[in-house]
Amino acid sequence: MPQYCRARIPGSIIVITCVTYERQPLFSTENAVNLLRYAVAQTRKERPFEIVGAAILPEHLHFLWQLPPNDCDYSSRVSPMKVLFTRALRGQEPPPTNLSLSRRKHRERDVWQRRFWERSLCEPQEVNLYLDYIHYNPVKHQLVTCPHAWPYSSFSRYVAKGLYSENWACQCQGRSSRVPDLSKIMNEMGE
Repeated sequence: MPQYCRARIPGSIIVITCVTYERQPLFSTENAVNLLRYAVAQTRKERPFEIVGAAILPEHLHFLWQLPPNDCDYSSRVSPMKVLFTRALRGQEPPPTNLSLSRRKHRERDVWQRRFWERSLCEPQEVNLYLDYIHYNPVKHQLVTCPHAWPYSSFSRYVAKGLYSENWACQCQGRSSRVPDLSKIMNEMGE
């Protein structure tokens, strides 16, 4: 059985990627996105953290979370977020009968892949690079032609702060802006 090692750096900024079970497009409705927002808000009440960046795509999500100064336990935040979302989405309905024995044994539903991908970021340029990656991700997956057109990301918040221009990496309406080179991160994340 594989051993999973996770970096634990107190107060660090963590990149989190969670994927839905069998890449089902569970976040393709505004209602599902709102259920996820509720789950994240509830988790933050119990285990505080700041959301530095986010993008919610139909079958996966990316977050940049800033943990409190002496805290490095992001797993205790990801797990309840997943549980709260699953309960809100599925309610009391029984699990599907076609779930594997392993999933039934671990009392897992048909909502999330088992684990999540994470990486601790230590340098400001790494944070900026991952913010670019997260904000460009809906374009990469061909959901929109420009980051500003995707409603479920933190991109507009960064535009409002003046940290991105609205036409950053834009390819719509005759506008053409430089697309960032994100190949290193895409290879690292297996996308």
